[in-house]
Amino acid sequence: MEWLMVAVAVAAVVALLLVRARDQRALQQRRDAELQKVKKVVEEDVTRFGEELTELHIDTLATELDVPMRQDYQRALDSYESAKALLHDVDDPAEVSAVTRVLEDGRYAQACVLARQDDEPLPQRRPPCFFNPRHGPAQTDVLWAPPGGQQREIPVCLADADRLTAGAEPDVRQVRNGNRMVPWYQGGPAYGAYADGYYGAYAMNGLFPAFLIGSMMSGIWDPAITSGDGTGDGGGDGGDISGTGGDGGDWSDPGGGDAGGDFGGGDAGGDFGGGDAGGGDFGGDFGGGDVGGGFDFGGFDF
Repeated sequence: MEWLMVAVAVAAVVALLLVRARDQRALQQRRDAELQKVKKVVEEDVTRFGEELTELHIDTLATELDVPMRQDYQRALDSYESAKALLHDVDDPAEVSAVTRVLEDGRYAQACVLARQDDEPLPQRRPPCFFNPRHGPAQTDVLWAPPGGQQREIPVCLADADRLTAGAEPDVRQVRNGNRMVPWYQGGPAYGAYADGYYGAYAMNGLFPAFLIGSMMSGIWDPAITSGDGTGDGGGDGGDISGTGGDGGDWSDPGGGDAGGDFGGGDAGGDFGGGDAGGGDFGGDFGGGDVGGGFDFGGFDF
């Protein structure tokens, strides 16, 4: 009888190990799929930034650049080269934040070059346009609501502000989510690091609504997990791909639910002005345009 009990125990252990190995393979496959998806989006952003720098035709100008413009242009070029190098080394979705952080700084430098070319005031150091970070620094704020959500004030570029005023749709950055193309903020938790690099430092300093990114990372903006009328329960587990975990809360009630997960503590509050955005290092010289540093969005409670 003892040998039978031993055999059963061994079989149970083997079965458990096989299940764990299968789960680990499945998790790794999902991580790889998320990496390729997010990395492709960032690669497109890097490529487009390089194309726009080329379109400035700085090297073919008849007049020599003054020192400030040359410095801004060099900074933009350095950001482009740095973004390419960082992207080459990315092997985890969380690492793309370093790339988009550099791109954000480069696009501000690019905006300074354009302003100097046109003898206009230098742009404020503001978050990128919410609808599409490739639009560069936001120039104004508008009231806007996601499908089924509450109206919030968000930073946008002038072109998108004009579109909204005219009743048209903004030029939203589209990303792939499954077999669909969706706005980047509906891309799900996998794009949390993508948003962190572009907007994280600004959210930490109250210049960008942390709620918007927290909602995206918790998955409650994903139409695939909300009801058809946008008022259903967007809860559930945010998944372990990006370590966000937790309950996304109710789609129609930003006051409920817990984004949870590994993004640290902190209460994002029910309004943009309230709550603690969590930990993180702002780093750099904000006035000089070097945002730098990382950012931890905290375990948001919406």
